Amino acid sequence: MTGGTRGIGRAAAVRLALEGARVAVNYVSNAERAAETVAEIEKAGGTAAAVKGDVARPEDAERIVSETREALGPVDILVHSAGISIVEPASEVTWETWRRTMDVNLDGTFNMVYAVKDGMIEREYGRIVLMSSVAALRERENQVHYSASKAAVIAMTRCLAQGWARHNIRVNCICPGLIDTDMAYTLSSETRANIVANTPMGRLGKPEEIANVIRFLLSDESSFMTGQTVVSSGGRVMLPG
Repeated sequence: MTGGTRGIGRAAAVRLALEGARVAVNYVSNAERAAETVAEIEKAGGTAAAVKGDVARPEDAERIVSETREALGPVDILVHSAGISIVEPASEVTWETWRRTMDVNLDGTFNMVYAVKDGMIEREYGRIVLMSSVAALRERENQVHYSASKAAVIAMTRCLAQGWARHNIRVNCICPGLIDTDMAYTLSSETRANIVANTPMGRLGKPEEIANVIRFLLSDESSFMTGQTVVSSGGRVMLPG
């Protein structure tokens, strides 16, 4: 579980552990929050280990997977939730903010998926859930880089799903709407209020609600689903049928 110390990642780590998964809680720098997540899982009777590493670095991604195998066994499931969001006007996007966003959101996704894929192909089993965003599906003039990175995750999901279905590896992604996490508060209060006003359900989502979707996509309940983009946004974004 990348990005497992907060928000959606933490909620999903706990949810999956309660279902019996042995969970590696990945973090970059906040060892204390990773330890808190592990402690919460263990208190509930689950098994977890904290694993440090920056997904934007290929060598770190390989080490994350290697340490996870040593601590918990083969990696059959990958939930990639790590990501960053930089909000700035389209005319002010710099190469530095573009590159940093792509490093984490897109390259980090590639790094983690390709760090686990050989083992999954060898065992003929894998379940992967990637995190996109509704920003990938609608115009966002103040999130050019974020939106582009998340749209690329959708394309990656489809390509991997087609390529690896023959190996019994399912790959799906989720597009959350605005969820009550730290990332939501990178937006102004006015922007958040406007988003809620334009959400049919009239509220922010909860991390636990996205964790439930993750659990479904990893389970046999979704056994005939791969390459799919699942939107969970309280109705703010609705894909054509």
